[in-house]
Amino acid sequence: MTTLVLDAHDISRIIGTVGRDAVMDRVIDALDTAFTALAHGTGGSTPARGGFTRQAHGEGCLEWMPHHEPGSSVTIKTVAYSPGNPAHCALPTILGTVARFDDITGRLTALADGVVLTAIRTGAASAVASRLLARPDSGVVGLIGAGAQAVTQLHALSRVFDIREVLVHDVNPGHLATFPQRVGFLGLDVRAAAAADVVASADILCTATSVEVGAGPVFDDVDLREHLHVNAIGADLPGKTELPRSLLTRAFVCTDHVEQALREGECQQLGADGIGARLPQLCADPATAHAQRARTTVFDSTGFALEDHVALDVLLELATELGLGTGLDIEYHPVDALEVYPPLAAGDRLAPATAG
Repeated sequence: MTTLVLDAHDISRIIGTVGRDAVMDRVIDALDTAFTALAHGTGGSTPARGGFTRQAHGEGCLEWMPHHEPGSSVTIKTVAYSPGNPAHCALPTILGTVARFDDITGRLTALADGVVLTAIRTGAASAVASRLLARPDSGVVGLIGAGAQAVTQLHALSRVFDIREVLVHDVNPGHLATFPQRVGFLGLDVRAAAAADVVASADILCTATSVEVGAGPVFDDVDLREHLHVNAIGADLPGKTELPRSLLTRAFVCTDHVEQALREGECQQLGADGIGARLPQLCADPATAHAQRARTTVFDSTGFALEDHVALDVLLELATELGLGTGLDIEYHPVDALEVYPPLAAGDRLAPATAG
């Protein structure tokens, strides 16, 4: 029995063949369905991620994120956040790998790149939350942070809103300069602007920054539209936050995973009493979300493994449709389950050790 491996080339072939929009649409729809099932008690279980902080040209982390579908499968993503990667190593800030195991046997059934998957599912989750909480006529998107995650945030929002204008700000001039080209496939009007102008004009605001622990917020709570919806995705370490506390205290705040949000999300600044709802609850009861659209709303997105599980499902389905992926004998499956060592071919036998 082999393990299906989707490498970087396979992911590229899937997106190139099916199209960016079609892949994003499938993940958005699949997440909405999975969140609703979770609210109804049939979506499996996702404990908070574990991990440790590390020095990675600045403070970073390496985490493991498990999701369990009883009787079916276990999905585990390992993901590293290394803010110095683009400048020092020519690598993405976020690197990851996703593994799928059979729940009955524990056999490794699939292994896939997690870099593209993480970016797509994070954007898709923001689209699900924004579709529920933002005004349907929202046409101006603001972005604080113009790195890789900002691309899929904007892409996902473009699939559920008629966007007229995009304003973007980043403290890194290089990121800001290349952003219009990186999102050129969307055909949107994208302009660089000061942070204050971005937040003052936005109907929907996405914050996706590498702000250091204790250095936030990344914008001031002034001149914001009363109906502003914020997708805050950058907080992923204890002490790291992007939003002003004053905005959070007056807003309707929803989270994807409460335990994570209280430990390392924007809700560090609020506590459990400040959380209005979980995103799965709103997916199951959209009317509750729609009632909040006239006020400030926040999606505190820390990202949880159900999202990775769902995104992997989509990629595996597409790989099967397209005949992509490589089957590898990664695990040792002996004919005799009690045999520890693989049998050696005649030419592989080692000469006996001699005393010297």
